Amino acid sequence: MISLKWNKKGEYVPATGLRTRKSSIYTPNQSEDFKISRSKLSDFRKCRKCFYLDRVRKLKYPGMPGWTLNALTDALLKKEFDECREKQIPHRLMEAYGLEHVVPFKHEEMDHWRDSTHHGLSTRFKSTNIILHGGVDDIWLDTRTENVIVVDYKSQAADKQVTTKNYLVPIYRKGYAAQIDFYAYLLQEMGFDVSGVAYFLVCNADRQAPGFNGQLTFHETLVPYPWSSDWIEPAVEEMIRTLNSTQVPDSNRSCENCAYARQRGESTD
Repeated sequence: MISLKWNKKGEYVPATGLRTRKSSIYTPNQSEDFKISRSKLSDFRKCRKCFYLDRVRKLKYPGMPGWTLNALTDALLKKEFDECREKQIPHRLMEAYGLEHVVPFKHEEMDHWRDSTHHGLSTRFKSTNIILHGGVDDIWLDTRTENVIVVDYKSQAADKQVTTKNYLVPIYRKGYAAQIDFYAYLLQEMGFDVSGVAYFLVCNADRQAPGFNGQLTFHETLVPYPWSSDWIEPAVEEMIRTLNSTQVPDSNRSCENCAYARQRGESTD
């Protein structure tokens, strides 16, 4: 995909390929606080070189269009759950899964926690200057144990019916599991008692429908996920060492970004 840069007026402007916002650029061994989002930690785990060039050498990735249909599904689900949150009653899906004792968690910071751009869940990593943060889709409450439950909404259009056994099998969905691991870790670090089981609320569009007819039909499935944050602290510690290095790390040999940059350089020599 070729991406062109434009301003707020919709006018094309020169693309520099560099970041300018100071809060997104890290100086090795700096003492000032620096925020790392869930997505940036994911970038680090995928390719340390790309992560380093982005955060330290301020190279800016080409832009990507937003997932507007997925975002709309999330927004509509949040409206449904917010109605139940206000009344502190179970959502319509709960009875089918034996979760009548689960209600949306009501907290004054909920809107901030769901705002991944400006707020999100947030905690300082140990005694470092790194602030970990990420916007969660939703949090539920187990009224029996008073534990909070991490929830992630997912929208898709797959041929196969969603089941507990098959949902996390594709390799790219391992990143979905890591998302929940990260949110659960943040909540624990913020002092909450977190249920050991989180949920994906998967909305799968019906590809077998006879036609569009102005609407899409979705099948909703709750997929339980026993999360684990064991990997997070070692990964963050290694990420901090990488940020504080003055050497660009090696790339992941499976990184398509690095492969493209390498091949483009060789093709234009």
